[in-house]
Amino acid sequence: MATKTDGNQDSWADKQVFTTGEAAEVCNVSQQTIIRCFDSGRLGGFRVPGSRFRRIPRADLIRFMRDNDIPIGALERGPRRILVVDDESEIVSIVCEVLGADPRYELKSASTGYDAGLLTESFKPHLIVLDYMLPDLNGDLVCQRVKSEEASRDTRVLFISGVVEPDEIDRLKSLGADGFLKKPFDITELVQSVSDLLAA
Repeated sequence: MATKTDGNQDSWADKQVFTTGEAAEVCNVSQQTIIRCFDSGRLGGFRVPGSRFRRIPRADLIRFMRDNDIPIGALERGPRRILVVDDESEIVSIVCEVLGADPRYELKSASTGYDAGLLTESFKPHLIVLDYMLPDLNGDLVCQRVKSEEASRDTRVLFISGVVEPDEIDRLKSLGADGFLKKPFDITELVQSVSDLLAA
């Protein structure tokens, strides 16, 4: 298999539709494996009208990679974007200070669910650290909206809350939540959770 060049990696960060050959390079598997997965329905995509060529949209490729525990780092360029949503300024300050010290991350914050929605569209975070109790609408609604939109459904959501009970955690998982931390949380635990979710 041909070795990827820096130029290819840069172009993959912005590329929205992949050939089977490009998908194979990104996933570090054979092109035949990609074709088999495509033809069996395990990898979403479409055929070019009037030809035998297959094309794989970025969102379908990312889902396939995550479903098969393939790191998606080859599709990313620059720092990972994290949106911190909490109406407690002290929490926002701590999280942004700790994670902002890591050059791999770029952070923005919001204090309401409404602002979180706007920033999700414009900032396009890879991860949202989301308080469950917000002044305008609860985090479960924010999570549900993020996961229901095609452009943001692959965004990871890490809930932080001091009031979420086990049965509520199960409900949030059904809405697409990817992780939970109970307030007050340990900073080391936060850093590890963020790292694990962004590596997934």
